[in-house]
Amino acid sequence: MMNAVIARQPGGPEVLEQVQRAVPQPSAGEVLIRVANAGVNRPDIMQRNGMPLPPGITDVLGLEVSGTVVAQGAGVESPAIGAPVMALLNGGGYANYCVARAELCLSVPKNLPLAQAAGVPEAAFTVWHNLFELGRMQPGESVLIHGAASGVGTFAIQCAQACGARVIATAGGTDKIRALRQLGVGRAIDRHSEDFVAVILEETQGRGVDIVLDNVGGDYVASNLSILAPGGRHVSLSFMQGAKIELDLQLVMRKGLSLTSSTLRPKSPVEKMRLAQRISRHLLPLIAAGKITPILHQTLPLAQAADAHRILEANTNIGKVLLQVAP
Repeated sequence: MMNAVIARQPGGPEVLEQVQRAVPQPSAGEVLIRVANAGVNRPDIMQRNGMPLPPGITDVLGLEVSGTVVAQGAGVESPAIGAPVMALLNGGGYANYCVARAELCLSVPKNLPLAQAAGVPEAAFTVWHNLFELGRMQPGESVLIHGAASGVGTFAIQCAQACGARVIATAGGTDKIRALRQLGVGRAIDRHSEDFVAVILEETQGRGVDIVLDNVGGDYVASNLSILAPGGRHVSLSFMQGAKIELDLQLVMRKGLSLTSSTLRPKSPVEKMRLAQRISRHLLPLIAAGKITPILHQTLPLAQAADAHRILEANTNIGKVLLQVAP
């Protein structure tokens, strides 16, 4: 048996409960991981609030872990038993053991502590697909990252900078602005006291930015479009201020803009495998070289999963929030 965290019913953080569950067994193409740490993400909060799960998915929360492979399902040769991995999951990470598709286990660079590695998978898959593939970011381009003090935001900043892009970023409050500057952001905009549209136009001499990476939605989208350069790309990661917007198609057509978005969890295993291969080829070497590292806000024991959710919901974190499963 093992410890695991579930939501006993839809609701606030208080509905999270630690229970005893049987250790899962890996099916063909899967590995069993002894979990060291698990990442806490907003889809976990959505699941806790009652978002329906895909068929066949465990009710144990958690979409990313770091840990050690302890068993292989049929047909698996790699990763080997005993290998340290960081894995993207369909669920089950808030537990002592979890199963993962072998192809979705990333190797852990030697310079990255295993505990810290739990902060990589969700951010890496999200940033690679949205910023590099959908956003088509190129060296020398400019990118505006909203909510940049989050786990995904701080990872995206480093990825963009490592690939030669200019980053402008928004966040709320002096502590977050200070953290963005420490990451090398040349212009960090405090959304509490500054108008990001005016700042962008000033910083770019009226041209605008090439890419906006947005997790806000709502009224932000119209403002984002107004400061995109001709041929600019708007990539939506989330919609914390609302999913429904009014769109000025005349502006979109005149400037030749692209609006795109994605969400990770519903993607097919084949698509996730493709992304894992690209991440291994393009991002893991940057992590190994020390150019990208997951920024950690706090690590809490598994039994304090509710407190971890409260931190994310209060939006006070700078970087990732993790749960420590094994000492």
